[in-house]
Amino acid sequence: MEKVQLKTESREINTRTAKALYREGLIPVELYGNKVDNVHLSVNQIEFEKVLRKAGESTVIELQLPGGDMRNVLIQDVERHYLSSQPIHVDFYEVNLKEKLTATVQIEFIGEAHAVKALGGTLVKALNEVEVECLPGDLPSHFEVDISVLDNFDKQILVKDLKVSDAVEIKADADEMIAAVQPPRDMEAEEANNAVDEAAAVAAAVGDEPAAEGAPAEGEVKDEKKE
Repeated sequence: MEKVQLKTESREINTRTAKALYREGLIPVELYGNKVDNVHLSVNQIEFEKVLRKAGESTVIELQLPGGDMRNVLIQDVERHYLSSQPIHVDFYEVNLKEKLTATVQIEFIGEAHAVKALGGTLVKALNEVEVECLPGDLPSHFEVDISVLDNFDKQILVKDLKVSDAVEIKADADEMIAAVQPPRDMEAEEANNAVDEAAAVAAAVGDEPAAEGAPAEGEVKDEKKE
């Protein structure tokens, strides 16, 4: 996998406000990790958004510190402005490339389901992400799920259908549903009515069966033997 790099600038607390950084096109960031002291930094907003689009939050990034030192990090959290949705603060978590970690990987849906397009069903996405365990360098940026295989209402895409390397362990249940297509409501109502009709027909058929030999007919009391 191609390495993703991002340069940073130093940031002194209480000397430059966040607004001042924003005016210069910078975002305040924090770097932290296990047995690592917090480092206050800033990154170029445009460059960060390019990296975020390319790497997502589950790909190791080589973060270059102001002195030239390189750190292997994951994007831990991105805080966005409530109106513009632009990133206003970022947390990076430094990882040890030799130690396994647990992370959440996004699911990206591609294609078009025939059961939606041709049969009028509704796509149900039960999962949008899954938890995995692996070495940082083996983390997938995302899982791609092709929903075009959903050509009827009985088919489902399950966790075990995800294409994953042997180096990655998915923590979710293998039989957990990721996606399926729900039939239109009118079809569901028709199926329910058909089920009721079938049940009624069975009940009527049972009621019409002749009584067993020696058994009293409906409304008739069998005479008891007198001693």
